[in-house]
Amino acid sequence: MTGAELSPEEKLRLAFEMHDLGCAMMRENLRRRFPDETDEQLERRFVEWLQTRPGAEHGDAVGRPRPLP
Repeated sequence: MTGAELSPEEKLRLAFEMHDLGCAMMRENLRRRFPDETDEQLERRFVEWLQTRPGAEHGDAVGRPRPLP
């Protein structure tokens, strides 16, 4: 099945699933990089990453500032 065959509802569901998978992957990445940290410390790192990841410093919404050429 190609993207053109998916309904809008299916596309949205897949987008949410991909988001959840990406978050789970980053949490595991942090757990491997910082094995001695508590769950609370790792969650703090994860939230910080969500807020400061490269390319999304100002969010992902339409109209976000673009870098100057």
